Amino acid sequence: MQIDSRLTDIKFKRLPWWAVLCVMLGAVLVGFLFDHFGKLALARPTIYSAGMISIAIAMRWRLRRQLWFWITMAVIAALHVPLILFLPWTTKWVPAFMIAPFAFADLYAVLAIVAVVGTLVAKQKPLNDELPDKM
Repeated sequence: MQIDSRLTDIKFKRLPWWAVLCVMLGAVLVGFLFDHFGKLALARPTIYSAGMISIAIAMRWRLRRQLWFWITMAVIAALHVPLILFLPWTTKWVPAFMIAPFAFADLYAVLAIVAVVGTLVAKQKPLNDELPDKM
């Protein structure tokens, strides 16, 4: 069985303790912010969406110098906003094994969109190649 080379270039890294602390503090602050505005039910999907987008950025960090990558990630983040705002969410406890498949599907969709946009951008030729050599 042949493994796709795009899947094998993923290197898993551990966050340092201070980064984990920052992530936890950020999640608490987001929770307090949504609770202050009376929309606590939106805190969990916002944190999960931000987490999946952050993981996708970390997994494709080698593309960080490409403008199309950041435009694509901004569009994906903007598409998450109506998903969070217009779907009904609950503040009740939901087991992690019920949430994880949706989070992984979101991550997979983000990575697939980045891959498709990357192949479309790679197929385009620069404008300099279309100009004749002599005028």
